[in-house]
Amino acid sequence: MLAGHLQIKNGYYYVVLSYMDSQGKRKQPWIPTNLPERGNKRRAEDLLLHYRQTYVPPVNLQNESDLSRNMLFADYMETWLETTRKSVEKTTFGSYSTIIKKGVAPYFRKLGVTVEDLQPRHLQTYYNKQLADVSPRTVHHYHCVIHKALKYLVRLDVIPSNPADKVELPKCNKYVADHYTEDELNHLFEVTKKHPLGLLIKVTAFYVLRRSEVLGLKWDAIDFENNTITIKHIVTSTMIDGKQTLVAADRAKTKSSLRTLPLLKEIKEELIAHREKQKRNKKLCGKSYNRKFEDYVFVNPIGDIYKPDTITANFKKVLKDNGMRIIRFHDLRHSCASLMFANDVPMKMIQEWLGHSDIGTTSNTYSHSEYKSKLRSAAVLGKALKI
Repeated sequence: MLAGHLQIKNGYYYVVLSYMDSQGKRKQPWIPTNLPERGNKRRAEDLLLHYRQTYVPPVNLQNESDLSRNMLFADYMETWLETTRKSVEKTTFGSYSTIIKKGVAPYFRKLGVTVEDLQPRHLQTYYNKQLADVSPRTVHHYHCVIHKALKYLVRLDVIPSNPADKVELPKCNKYVADHYTEDELNHLFEVTKKHPLGLLIKVTAFYVLRRSEVLGLKWDAIDFENNTITIKHIVTSTMIDGKQTLVAADRAKTKSSLRTLPLLKEIKEELIAHREKQKRNKKLCGKSYNRKFEDYVFVNPIGDIYKPDTITANFKKVLKDNGMRIIRFHDLRHSCASLMFANDVPMKMIQEWLGHSDIGTTSNTYSHSEYKSKLRSAAVLGKALKI
């Protein structure tokens, strides 16, 4: 029987087990009981005893030959996760890790189902239960990871077919992007003139950048002589091995996201002033200034690069403090794209400005902006037809 004890966190009981894995490393999994602290000590102790007696530690497989139909599906998912570590981007691995370690593995470990016994009904039930807490689109993400992992077993002839092929996925509602009007954008620029993130917000909106693109903007991407700005580097973050990890890369979301755009005179002047301010901060801070990110355009006064979640949180606070309608930071991108559409910029040019890989993505995302073109169509028909 495994060692273990009860722990209280945020007013709820957790079972904390303790054991040594096959490599001699101590593991202490936390298992939620969903029991409030008050009045549930006896029930929590019963659950502690139950888990100490029945918990089966996950198997750390070393190679593909260790895979078998008899292993727990939860064990397999964690093993497959490790096989992907070096073959996918860090952000992708982080996403896989969160889905498997926080959702799939704990659920199926309690179920005790093996790889061989896994049926479509098990997956269907899991997806249906997840819909109580997450969106249909998120369930689709879970399914993609599970399907890919099971496909790997089929390819190795461990199982004859993929049970994930037979489940019915929930319908995803078409996403309609929110956006600010021209007046709202101008008001936002006005109230953030002296805000530390004011220029970052303006550059994001005008160049319809993704959050990762504006954080990844470096000084060498701005050609002040030829008046161009090139989007070629990104900074994002993901959860890897339980730690929030910053990921920087000389790439973009897609090949089309690598783009060069004209540097507007007004923004050029603000960027030059911003660069001079950075130089002064560096001189004032001396050795305390973080020179690791000195190539980046947007860093805080002591040289630290802004974390993605910090940008999102601060943007929301700016809107609240100024009594503005709350939108997501990403909706700045939608706002200027919608503004271009409303002012008759051709869809192909909008696609290139946004860095979409195909025009279908652009037209589908901004189909809500097509009412103006429908009015023109109605006017033409009204003039031609006597109704």
